[in-house]
Order: sequence, then C-alpha cells, then structure tokens
Amino acid sequence: MPAPRLEITYCTRCRWLLRAGWTAQELLTTFPADLGEVALVPGTGGVFQVRLDGELLWDRATEGGFPELSRLKQLVRDRVAPGRSLGHSDRT
Repeated sequence: MPAPRLEITYCTRCRWLLRAGWTAQELLTTFPADLGEVALVPGTGGVFQVRLDGELLWDRATEGGFPELSRLKQLVRDRVAPGRSLGHSDRT
C-alpha cells in the first residue's frame, strides 16, 4: 500500500507560499516515514486547505483561520500513525 499523499492548497495572491512551505516542512519532519509525499498546490481566492489522500483535514474558510500546527499534527497522526505520541503537540 502506498504511503499517503498530503496536499496543501494555498492562495498565491495572498502570498501564503511561505506558510504552506513551513507547514509542509513541519509535517515532513514529524512524519518522515509515514507520508509518501507532500504537495504544495497553488490556488486563489484566499484558499488554505490541507488534504490527506483526498480527505479534507483543514479548510481555512470553514474553520475561520489557519490551523494551529499542533492541531494539524494531531489530525494527520490520527490517520497515518494512530498510536504514536506527539509529545508536546498532544498537550492542549
């Protein structure tokens, strides 16, 4: 079974590439053996979405802002490595 594909769609007009890149870097650092790839997908219209194998994990428009990184790590972990501790990211 192939490792999951994570996509981060970001608004180019809002200049959110750096935020998307930083988010991708943090997720790849936390889940180096659990993610098959992380793709940065340019978009417009204020979009910032995170999908894992097509499943929407975070949508800036629906959630009312950007994800806290610890929350996003929990969402990804719950799907790719459910039993793993995230240390300080598990404390909310």
